[in-house]
Amino acid sequence: MAIVKRKFDAVIVGAGGAGMRAALQLSEAGLKVAVLSKVFPTRSHTVAAQGGIAAALGNVTEDNWHWHMYDTVKGSDYLGDQDAIEFMCRQASEVVYELEHFGMPFDRLDNGKIYQRPFGGQSQHFGGAQATRSCAAADRTGHAMLHTLYQRNVRANTQFFVEWMGLDLVRDEGGDVCGVMALDMETGEVMLLQARATLFATGGSARIFGASTNAFINTGDGLGMAARAGIPLQDMEFWQFHPTGVYGVGVLISEAVRGEGGYLLNKDGERFMERYAPHAKDLASRDVVSRALTTEIKEGRGCGRDGDHLLLKLDHLGAEVIHTRLPGIREIAMKFAHVDPIHDPIPVTPTAHYMMGGIPTNFNGQVVVPYKTGPEEVVQGFYAVGECACVSVHGANRLGTNSLLDILVFGRAAGQQIIEDLKKNPHHKPLAPDVADGTLARLARLENQKDGESVAQVSDALRKTMQTHCGVFRFAEMLEQGVARIGEVAERANHTEIRDKSRVFNTARVEALELDNLVKVAVATMASAQARTESRGAHARDDFPDRDDNKWLKHTLYFNEEQRLDYKPVRLKPLTVPSFPPKARTY
Repeated sequence: MAIVKRKFDAVIVGAGGAGMRAALQLSEAGLKVAVLSKVFPTRSHTVAAQGGIAAALGNVTEDNWHWHMYDTVKGSDYLGDQDAIEFMCRQASEVVYELEHFGMPFDRLDNGKIYQRPFGGQSQHFGGAQATRSCAAADRTGHAMLHTLYQRNVRANTQFFVEWMGLDLVRDEGGDVCGVMALDMETGEVMLLQARATLFATGGSARIFGASTNAFINTGDGLGMAARAGIPLQDMEFWQFHPTGVYGVGVLISEAVRGEGGYLLNKDGERFMERYAPHAKDLASRDVVSRALTTEIKEGRGCGRDGDHLLLKLDHLGAEVIHTRLPGIREIAMKFAHVDPIHDPIPVTPTAHYMMGGIPTNFNGQVVVPYKTGPEEVVQGFYAVGECACVSVHGANRLGTNSLLDILVFGRAAGQQIIEDLKKNPHHKPLAPDVADGTLARLARLENQKDGESVAQVSDALRKTMQTHCGVFRFAEMLEQGVARIGEVAERANHTEIRDKSRVFNTARVEALELDNLVKVAVATMASAQARTESRGAHARDDFPDRDDNKWLKHTLYFNEEQRLDYKPVRLKPLTVPSFPPKARTY
């Protein structure tokens, strides 16, 4: 089968905030850039980010990037790499002001400066009073950011491939990455997009869980492609469960609600967070709040007929604050929870939200792979940014509003690194004649499979397995069973059948390809979680309730093809400032 091939200087897979920030850097430098997206760019999942962008501007309270760095290191439960965290926090103010000059419609204070609100885990003076650090556009910050970046990319002549899906990495005989195989979701056409630089910005993968705040497109496509190409996945045991997803639906209720003064209640009307985090209360770190909600439910203080959720109260803020600062939250509450938060509390429950792990990179966005025979090596031509990448600035737990900061800082950094790298590599590398054979064989297997299970059945089994065996609290026996059961699901996924090949936009084929990626993510997650015998950040083991820095102050690496785990040390040395040594983490 003849494959159409197109050449670009850079191919970016994913048109969310990270992908579009990198694309803008490249297009404005005069490079020929292609951006693939499964949906129209402004419908990428960044559009759902609500709360803000963390930056120590000091517009409301005194602030300093050193305090932001401390909070991020502490929030990561000391698993974050401190050189990368310093890099991010030092550049935070610069990228926010840059975004403002791009046309980002931030809310304003009375003095005209960018509006900032408090968020969980943010402090002044290295753990002191609450900081006000999150730069916001009401509760639609991601929406405003995505539209701003898209408009700038249109102006810069970035070329978008809308409703296209990345299938596999293309590598030459030396292992350098030279582009991607991609699928036109409407026509089913497969194309080879050859590039001197390939950047993944494919977002998260929380659709491996039954209850998730993530969009249906968040199926771990970048991680699946990387795993099939022999790239290990890092720190996949660490998944953030956001404490406030709409009960029964999973749609996100932003931490901005609590930043504006909302608080959580149990069935007795008690503000229970005072018991779990006496100082920070409802603005403790997300992993702390999620475990508190789960504990309240387990101990019989949940709300409703089944006692399986809690309440988020914000009516005391007043209608004006809700209308001006939280209009999207009100809309979500009315649409999905059927309550008006001006009058009634919102029913909430912890919901899978964010992946701290991903494709291992340095803080210039270059993918780095450790080899047993030597130190880490850069995979030439391959970059990753955003939620699909693991820099690692979030470690074992991400602080709210650091995600939008992450995609701005590292999207820009990766773009600049690609510009420098392409100066040294002015030509496309030659490809072997059979470079597309693996992808075509995988597609043929899907097309020709008979008497297999439906993709929907296997996908449902995967989500139920992950939700049951690898949730907010984890238990030895449950994890052991989970490893076995997710292995069974992976085997079933190898024999799925596309039963309706006539569906518009090749939906059945796309869902089968997405399942392949979800399986890679789920298997890595379960294996990594079972192996880490401690509790750190979002990874809470009932049988190992304490953090163990002597044994586990290291990053996990899962190699898909070999089904093995390896580890590498956390980088505790910052770039220019003294390090923050691990200590007890309390709020």
